This record gives sequence, C-alpha cells and structure tokens, in this order.
Amino acid sequence: MAEVLIADDSEFMRNLLREILEEDHNIIGEVENGVEAVEVFKEKEPDLVMMDIVMPIRDGIEATDEIKNEYPNSNVIMCTSVGQEEKMKEAVKAGADGYITKPFQKPSVIEAIQDVVPS
Repeated sequence: MAEVLIADDSEFMRNLLREILEEDHNIIGEVENGVEAVEVFKEKEPDLVMMDIVMPIRDGIEATDEIKNEYPNSNVIMCTSVGQEEKMKEAVKAGADGYITKPFQKPSVIEAIQDVVPS
C-alpha cells in the first residue's frame, strides 16, 4: 500500500483522487499549492505525489523539480487538463514519472500508479 500525497488547488479534485485512491493506498496528506507540496513531501517522504500542474503560489512543475532534485528516487504523477501538452513536456523535463488527464477515471489513475510505483 503506497503512501500518497495529493497536491491540487481544487478541493473537488482532491476529494475525487482521495475517493479513487483510499481503498488501495494510504493518503498521508492533501495540499493546495506547490509550496505546501514540497514542505509536506520533505516532512513525510511519501511513496508518491499526485501533483496538479496549475496551482497558485508555486505550480506543480516547480514543485516537482525541487522534489526530484532533492529526492531523485521520488515518484511524481502529474495531473493535467486536456490541452496542456506544453506544460506536460515541462513537467517531464522537471522529472515527472507519469501523468493522468482530467477528468480522472479510476482505471487510468490506478494504471498510472502501477506504472510508477512498484507494488
């Protein structure tokens, strides 16, 4: 059971991801911006971060870059909206391990996690 940090500025999306993940994974925290994501990651070192790309204060790309620089073995899956291909390319350069596209469907979320986090 992977420990997962959810980072998304939308409470609706955090709730949706929690509902999808809580059956098979341990949700260790939910944050709404990239600054909080980095802080909670450093404090708890989860197995996986589900990271929204577009967030206030600090976006998911910058937060992913910082986490991956300090913790190269960390796992980050980006959550992106349709039409954000350029931002997705930036996220991959920052070290993202995978991505899922909103609106989320449980099978695609689970598959993305299985591709990134060894069971």
